[in-house]
Amino acid sequence: QLQLVESGGGLVQSGGSLRLSCLASGRFRENQNMGWFRQTPGNEREFVAAIYWYNDQAIYADSVKGRFTTSRDAAKNTVYLQMNNLTPDDTANYYCAVDSSGDWPIHREAYMYHYWGAGTQVTVSS
Repeated sequence: QLQLVESGGGLVQSGGSLRLSCLASGRFRENQNMGWFRQTPGNEREFVAAIYWYNDQAIYADSVKGRFTTSRDAAKNTVYLQMNNLTPDDTANYYCAVDSSGDWPIHREAYMYHYWGAGTQVTVSS
């Protein structure tokens, strides 16, 4: 089994920053892509960012491009999401996920991700 645990969420004012972390354990392999999604009540999970296992190339949703950065520490089995210039529209529960296929191009669809963490809440006040 593969476990994912997110941390780093919280309450921040508009314009502020947060860094989320996601620790993978168990049957995690190096050649798996890792992604970030977010979800608000009554809505589907929305793709935020993902990182390619082979060369750490990342892709982003248009709504966060230029403000969010995802990175990976392979030695620690940890992926990060640095979120800057946050706005109230970024308020959501943020999830990290693993796509076992390791495909390129990276998948943006939630159904392509096979393992999920429990999520961490990010709330941005205006």
